[in-house]
Amino acid sequence: MTQFFALLMLLVLGGFALAGPSGIIAWSESQRLLELRSQQVDALTFERDQLRNRVELLDPKHADVDLAGQLLRDRLNVAHPDEMVMLLD
Repeated sequence: MTQFFALLMLLVLGGFALAGPSGIIAWSESQRLLELRSQQVDALTFERDQLRNRVELLDPKHADVDLAGQLLRDRLNVAHPDEMVMLLD
C-alpha cells in the first residue's frame, strides 16, 4: 500500500513537472511570450527615439526651421508667397 501511494505521488509530481504552471509546457509558452514582448519593446523603443528626436528639433531655443515650416504648412494650411500649390483631383 505504501509503494502504491509513493508511486501515485511520484506520478502526480511528474504531471506537475510536465503540465503544471511552471512545467515544461508552460516554459515553452513563456519563451514565446518573452520573444513577443521583446519585439514589442524594440518597436516602442524605436518609436520613442523618433519622438524624442522630433521634440529636440522643436525645442523653442533652437528649433529646426525646416520642420517648423513644414508643420506650419501642414497644420495651418498656409504657403509662402513664392510657393506654388497644386491641387490634385
